[in-house]
Amino acid sequence: MTFENNNQEAAAAERYSRQIRFAPIGPEGQRGIGASRVAVVGMGALGSVAAQHLVRSGVGSVRLIDRDVLEWSNLQRQMLYTEEDVAALLPKAAAAASRLGSINSAVKIEPVIADLSNNNAEQLLGGVDLIIDGSDNFSVRYLINDVSLKLNIPWIYGGVIGASGMTMSFIPGKTPCFRCLFPEAPAAGSVDTCETAGVISPAVDIIASLQAGEAIKMLSGNADVMHGTLLQIDLWHNRWMPLNVSQSKRADCPACAEQRFEHLEEGSIEPAAASLCGRNTIQITPGRTTAILLEELAVRLSRIGKVERNPFLIRFQRDKDITAVLFKDGRALIQGTNDPVTAKRVYNEIFGM
Repeated sequence: MTFENNNQEAAAAERYSRQIRFAPIGPEGQRGIGASRVAVVGMGALGSVAAQHLVRSGVGSVRLIDRDVLEWSNLQRQMLYTEEDVAALLPKAAAAASRLGSINSAVKIEPVIADLSNNNAEQLLGGVDLIIDGSDNFSVRYLINDVSLKLNIPWIYGGVIGASGMTMSFIPGKTPCFRCLFPEAPAAGSVDTCETAGVISPAVDIIASLQAGEAIKMLSGNADVMHGTLLQIDLWHNRWMPLNVSQSKRADCPACAEQRFEHLEEGSIEPAAASLCGRNTIQITPGRTTAILLEELAVRLSRIGKVERNPFLIRFQRDKDITAVLFKDGRALIQGTNDPVTAKRVYNEIFGM
C-alpha cells in the first residue's frame, strides 16, 4: 500500500468516523458504501435530499440525472439550490453536482442533463448498484422498473404530495415490482400533483431520508433490516402506515413475471413532444389511450390559475408566459415555448404523468 493510499484511508476514516462507529455499519460496511455506484433519477425535491445523504455518507459514485432547469418555485423544497443558481438558469443536475462536489470531493459525481426515455434508460441507469427515484411522474417510474428488472438493479421509489408520501424498495427476484402494485398509471388528470395540491418541504425530507436510509442499509451489507413495506406517511395528521405487500407479486405481471419490458420499447407510454412550426407551441401526445374528465380537471386547475373551458377542451393559464390547451384524449398544446423539456415538465405538473 502506497503512502498516498494510507493518507486517503486515514482521511476517510476521519470523515466517516461517526458513521463507522455505528456498529451495524462499521469499517466493513463503510467500505461497501465507498465501493458502491448509485444513480439518482430526478434532482428536484426528493433527489436533492437523497443525493446529499448519499454523498455525505461516502457512496463512491453518484450519477445525477435530470432534464430540467431551476426555477424560483423550486427553492421552497429543493435543498441543494440557491437564488444564484436560479438567476444563472442552471440545469438542476449541473447545480447539484457543483454543490455536492463542494461537500465531498472524494465522491465521483456525474451530472447527466437529459430526459430519461426508452431510448436512453438502459444506458443511463446501467452500471450502477442501486437506483433512487426522485422523479415526479409514472412514466419515468415504469421505465426505472423495467430497467431494474432487465438489468437486475434494485431501486427505491419515493413520492410526495401535500404533506403525504410513500416509499418502497424494489429488489428484483425478491419483492413484487412496481407494476405488480401499480399495473396502470392513474388516468391523466385524475390525481393531484405538487402543482395542483402543493407540497411542504418536511414531508419531502422525510420520504427522501427514508429512501437514503434504505440505500445505506443495502449498500453497507445490511439489507436484512430494510423495512420491506410500502411505507406511507401523513405528516400533517401524524400517521405512519407500513403496508405489507410481500404477497402482492402478480403471476401475470407483464414486467417481472413475463419479462416483457414494454416501457423500454419503441412506442412506449412516454408522452411524445412535437414542435408546431412557427407557433411557439409544443404538442404533447400521451403514449397510451386515455380519457380526460375535463370538468374534474378544470376544478383542480382553477385553484392555481385561470381556466376557460368548452365541451372539447380546457385552456389553462398559470402565468403570463405559458398556456396549456388540454383535450379530452390527453393531448395538450403547451403554448409559449419551443422547448420540449419545458413543455413536458408543464404537462407532467398538470397531469402527473
